[in-house]
Amino acid sequence: MLFKCLPPGAPIPGRFPGPPHARGKWFTVDIHCHVLTPKAAEMVANHPAATRHPREIYANERTREVNRQQAERNRVQFTSIDKRLADMDLMGIDIQAISPSPNQTYYGADPDLGIATARVVNDNLAEIAGRHPDRFVPLGTVPFQAPDLALEELDRLHKSLGFRGIEIATNVAGEDLSAERFRKIFARVEELGLLVFMHPTGFPDARRFADHYLVNVIGNPLDTTVAVHHLIFGGVLDDHPNLKLVLAHGGGYLPAYAGRIDHAASARPDACEQIHRMPTSYLRRLYFDTIVYTHHQLEYLVGRYGADHVLMGTDYPADMGEVDPIGFVESARGLDDAERRAILGRNAARLLNIEIPAATS
Repeated sequence: MLFKCLPPGAPIPGRFPGPPHARGKWFTVDIHCHVLTPKAAEMVANHPAATRHPREIYANERTREVNRQQAERNRVQFTSIDKRLADMDLMGIDIQAISPSPNQTYYGADPDLGIATARVVNDNLAEIAGRHPDRFVPLGTVPFQAPDLALEELDRLHKSLGFRGIEIATNVAGEDLSAERFRKIFARVEELGLLVFMHPTGFPDARRFADHYLVNVIGNPLDTTVAVHHLIFGGVLDDHPNLKLVLAHGGGYLPAYAGRIDHAASARPDACEQIHRMPTSYLRRLYFDTIVYTHHQLEYLVGRYGADHVLMGTDYPADMGEVDPIGFVESARGLDDAERRAILGRNAARLLNIEIPAATS
C-alpha cells in the first residue's frame, strides 16, 4: 500500500490545543509561543520589502496554499486571548512568554516603518500582559535594521513597559547578527538583563527547499544553526558573556553536531580569530527549547547542556509546534522530577524573574 501522510478529509493530529493536563502538578512556562498583531500587519501591507520572507519566497505553490489555509484556520488562536487562555488551561500551561509572530519582526522595513510597527506590536503585547499579568510575560521586538532606533525601543520596553525580554530573528534581512552595527544592541540587552529568544524566519537562500515544505522543515533550524555559528565565531558571545539567549527548536542542528566547531578551532587559524576559548564553551552558555519532537534529542540536550539550560516550548499555535509539551517532558527517560520541574517552568522563571507560586511544584 502506498504511504499517504493523511487520507483526504481526515482529522489532522498535532494541532492546538493538545491533550488535557490539570494545572497544579507542575509550574509551567511556555517560552515559545506567538501572538499576531493585526494592526502591524496592516501597516506593512503595501511594503513588499517588509514582508519578504524566505519561507514564502522559496516555497512552491502547494506550500503557499497550505500556508494560507493554516493562516485562516489558526487566526483566532493567534489573536483571541480568550481562546488562548482556554487552550492554556486545557493543556496545563500556567504562563506563556508571548512573543511576536516571527514574520512580524519586519527587519526588511525601512527604519521609520520598522520602529512604528515594533511599537505597535510591543504595545499590543504589553496590553495583553497588563490584562492578565499572572498568565502572560511579553517578549518584545526592536528594529535591528536601525540600531539607534532599536536602542530607543529597548529602553522603552524595559523602563516604560516593564518587558523582561525580546524576540529576535536569525538574520536581519539577510545580514548576519555578528555585524558590527548590531553590537550596540546586544550590549544594551546585556546591560538591561533582558532575555533574548531567537526564532528563525527561514533560510535566506533556500532555492533547493521549495518542495515538501523544506523551507521550514530544513530552513528554520538551519538558519538558527548558521546564526549561532556567527554569534560564536564572530565574537558576539565572547564580548557579551552575560547575554541570556534562548534558541528555538532545540537550537537547530549545531547542538547535536557541536564537536565540529571545536575541531575547526583546533585545525584552522582562520576559524577562531575573534574568540578566546573553544567554541563549544560559548554554546554551553545558551538555552534551548524542547521543540525537538523525539525524546532522544531532548535527553541529549539535557545530558550535554544540563536540565538547567532546557526550557519548555510549544510554538503555539503553529502546526509545527509541540501540542503536548508537558507529556513530552514527563515521559522522557532518565529525567528526575527536579529536572522536569526545571524544564517545565523553573528555568524560564529564573531567566524572566517570574515569581513561582508557593502552591505549585
